[in-house]
Amino acid sequence: MFKRKTKGEALFDLFNGFGMLVICFLMLYPIWFVLVNAFNDGQDAMRGGIYWWPRQFSLQNFEAVFQSSGIMTAMGITAAKTVIGVVVHVLFTAMVAYAFSRRGLIGGKLYILLGTITMFFGGGLIPTYLLIKDLHMLDSFLVYIVPVMFSFFDLIIFMTFFRDIPDGLEEAAKIDGANDWSIFLKVVLPVSMPVVATIALFHGVYQWNDYFTGVIYINNADKQPIQTYLYKVIAQSSSNQMMAQVPGGIAKTVTSQSIKMATMVVTTLPIVFVYPFLQRYFVKGMMIGSIKG
Repeated sequence: MFKRKTKGEALFDLFNGFGMLVICFLMLYPIWFVLVNAFNDGQDAMRGGIYWWPRQFSLQNFEAVFQSSGIMTAMGITAAKTVIGVVVHVLFTAMVAYAFSRRGLIGGKLYILLGTITMFFGGGLIPTYLLIKDLHMLDSFLVYIVPVMFSFFDLIIFMTFFRDIPDGLEEAAKIDGANDWSIFLKVVLPVSMPVVATIALFHGVYQWNDYFTGVIYINNADKQPIQTYLYKVIAQSSSNQMMAQVPGGIAKTVTSQSIKMATMVVTTLPIVFVYPFLQRYFVKGMMIGSIKG
């Protein structure tokens, strides 16, 4: 039999549900506002009053965005650095984490202590810039990959998962003649897809959203990612300057604000579409270490 709720419990559930609706609205409405204004005529949007639906539906903002020669190049750079960066980061971090997860690792506690310190203290921007310069990675695609190919925070997540893998799997592989590399690649990684997908999602979102690296270390516009391109678009303070970059008659109906909205939609949608496919792995990965059986 179901226990009937008291009036106080029912009132609490009502307020709790209302609070969740308010939170969802506050999180989703800014996205909807950007989307609505991106599909509205630019000149008309300057009048204001557009909150729920485009007043004058138009695709010219997106036409202006894609007519820019730089956005497709920037999109390609972002896609390449996201895919390559995720693969390199996951493999390298998982490889180091697998070694750290071995109980008999000599100096393992010291390595973990040193790695933990790096999570709280860094060298700062100027020393990092000088290091990148000395490594000849300025204006190089490698600056997107090498400095972030390892994360000690992600190592801890990997290591926690690897330690929960039954020892019998590795022992059986060793009996069959497998070495450490074979065990790692053919046994450990295949059974670690939840944590692999979690770390891949974390780093993929970082790579896709990172604009700061392109601003600081890349001077060549042809090597800058889409988020740096978006940063430059938003930095435009004059509508006349923005419309001067847009060819043809489109400049008569778009504004710098409408271009910003359309560019934000273009740069955000790809990562939004990818997330649902990794969500089930992401939820499993976030539960790592929370339950001990």
